[in-house]
Amino acid sequence: MTKIGLLSDPHARPGPLREALEIFAREQAKPIICAGDIAGYFDGLDETVELLRQYDCKCIIGNHDQAFLESMREKQSSPVLDFLQRLPQTLEFEIDQKRVMVVHAQPPSGQHGGIKLLQQNGEIDDAKKAYWRQQLDDLNQDVLVVGHTHQVFAEVMGDLLLINPGSSAFNHSCMLLSLPDMQIQQFALGERDIIRCWNFSLLLSDAENGA
Repeated sequence: MTKIGLLSDPHARPGPLREALEIFAREQAKPIICAGDIAGYFDGLDETVELLRQYDCKCIIGNHDQAFLESMREKQSSPVLDFLQRLPQTLEFEIDQKRVMVVHAQPPSGQHGGIKLLQQNGEIDDAKKAYWRQQLDDLNQDVLVVGHTHQVFAEVMGDLLLINPGSSAFNHSCMLLSLPDMQIQQFALGERDIIRCWNFSLLLSDAENGA
């Protein structure tokens, strides 16, 4: 059995990222996957990148990472810039006879839009699930991992397991995927409850609480 660590959207907030990575190390998860948006919102990008390096995470680029690179295009090279510039848009690999794809927002390599399955209360929206099941019907994968939308779900869509581990920064979540049995474990971070569906109205609340 293989355990894969899944996280997304750390947004330059190293504290919850470090906790997620320590969970994965304890569970002997390998590989560890980050589904993009390493940059954005918080000011701990250097430490965030160093943690991802230290734990040998397989990362893809997100829209916030692209925006950061664009804003820094006149700057001299640095370890952080070099790290982000080398990130691929997608990952595809096979483990234990299961095909896995990782994309930030939506296939084939979307950085915007994203797959939303949840209502604001965190419950599955059946109409959205039916829509995305149809959209992904021809995807030749067993597992699709996405980020971007700050929603937390692991849903079977026909022959596909669709996973969003949520933002370690905002949803306070990460996941373990076990292959080949396709089982998911969810972990809450920072002694916080997992927020299944996070939006920007909650950002002020986080700031007020010093999170």
